[in-house]
Amino acid sequence: MVYLSLHELVDIVVMTLILGFLFKDAFRPRMRVQYADDPVAHYARPRRNKWRDFWFATAAVAPAVILHELAHKFVAMGYGLQATFHAFYANTTTLFLGVFAIIAKMTGLGFIFLVPGYVEIMGNAAPLQYAIIAFAGPAVHALFWIGALIVQKTSKNLTSRQVQFVHLTKYINGFLFVLNMLPIPGIDGFAVYSSLGQVLL
Repeated sequence: MVYLSLHELVDIVVMTLILGFLFKDAFRPRMRVQYADDPVAHYARPRRNKWRDFWFATAAVAPAVILHELAHKFVAMGYGLQATFHAFYANTTTLFLGVFAIIAKMTGLGFIFLVPGYVEIMGNAAPLQYAIIAFAGPAVHALFWIGALIVQKTSKNLTSRQVQFVHLTKYINGFLFVLNMLPIPGIDGFAVYSSLGQVLL
């Protein structure tokens, strides 16, 4: 059985690169210039490595987002459903949000709302199964949050860059878990609660 098609792999790569691009400036530590009015100090200060910022942002954001979608896919497949991963440009609504996010990034608006990818599920399953499929994505964020919290509490010899990475991983995944569990149509939480409601009723 082929779990990921070539099309899905390409979409995952594209989604990863887009996330790195959108967040590459968000996680840079602030640089202190001791002599702000000294032009020599200004030009002598270390320059940021934009590629390093890009890969740092990619590593901090993309894994949890990708695994979120793949969790939906593989849990759905486990119930015998057909599930296909798509990057944002495969749907008109998510394409619009993606283009807006890219334009906002390039013009410095700073506000980014993006659905980087989604899983299309076909087939019939019981309401409880749909609830589990929907919860699988947010559960990934919960696991990343718990893992980052454990590392933060137990690791004493991390570099400043590693500390920043762990902190961002915890913050991002905590935020995404809460966001994805909101009972709003189109968000995983709505599917979880509505499916559980069918089970209880």
